[in-house]
Amino acid sequence: MRGAVSTALLGAGFIVAAGLLDAEPFYVPGVAFVFLGLLCAAWVALAARGVRVQRTIAARRVVEDQPLGVRILARAGGLPFPAGVVDEPLLDDPVPLPSGRQRFGFRIEATFTRRGRRLLEPTRVVIRDPLGLASRQAAVGEAEEVLVLPRTEAVRAPGAGPDGGRVGDRPLLAEAAETEIDGLRSYREGTPASRIHWPALARRRGLLERRLQADADSRPLVVLDARTERDEDLDAAVRAAASLALQLAGEGGCSVLLPGDRRPTDLDAGLGGWPEVHARLALVQAVATPPGVSAAGGRVGPVVYVAARPLAAAPRGLERVPVGSVLVVPGRPAAAPGPEAFAVAGCRGYALGPHVRKAAA
Repeated sequence: MRGAVSTALLGAGFIVAAGLLDAEPFYVPGVAFVFLGLLCAAWVALAARGVRVQRTIAARRVVEDQPLGVRILARAGGLPFPAGVVDEPLLDDPVPLPSGRQRFGFRIEATFTRRGRRLLEPTRVVIRDPLGLASRQAAVGEAEEVLVLPRTEAVRAPGAGPDGGRVGDRPLLAEAAETEIDGLRSYREGTPASRIHWPALARRRGLLERRLQADADSRPLVVLDARTERDEDLDAAVRAAASLALQLAGEGGCSVLLPGDRRPTDLDAGLGGWPEVHARLALVQAVATPPGVSAAGGRVGPVVYVAARPLAAAPRGLERVPVGSVLVVPGRPAAAPGPEAFAVAGCRGYALGPHVRKAAA
């Protein structure tokens, strides 16, 4: 309202000068300026009454770099909009309000380049007169929260470019030890001869078959190590872990061990638990403590260890890992810890095995 007040004071000055100097011509601009200032202030005050603004978000969760549809709708009160702007924090510049309208709406598509929780500041409507002498904040929306999920990318063969070499015609990891014996049980019709325990038959104990390890023990285990000082490396590791977990789950199931967890979370081929794991990956922060690799003890499935820093050797705790285990690191380390197995989300996976150098104490 400073412009309207200044205009009215200028008019008052002309009127005072006209009276003191006996200059009648000054009365005309003085009265005009006072009337103009008061008119603009009253017009804006009345037009700002009852104004409402609503922001509608298409979804509360969105993946990195994917568009999020947002609709803004401003409604006038008793009087149409004289002029003004809609100040939306998702836009770089305010959107002008068309004068004479009772309703004004527009759509935008917002994108977020980094994962995490985003607090969207409220939308504001500022009413102004056409001359810009008076303005008033007429309406303020509500602050809203959006969860930005890490994007998932295709797992590619070593040395392949971004447009080819996708790993999809074969399982991502070497097969788990499917013939690990977990005991014996009575023979069931249709069991392959390779699983029949012939020594038991020779000892006249009857026809027995080898029982295999439980499926949960033979599934791949994705472990995320969030120890790093670089946000870029942590984001790359999170995207790699999400991509690997999604593909491994689709190939028959896997387990995911996130920072702070004592027990891994199982994902089956139906991806029933994937939304929860995806949301938790979006909120992963850098930590100083190592993951509980001991949770991998007793499992026979391969371990996919995703580190958020470029390791040149296998971390402590992975001295003995099942066949097919992989160490995934961001970028390309100066000394590769093993043969390169695949590339995903700016990270590379290296096969772990007897040839791998162990980390120093």
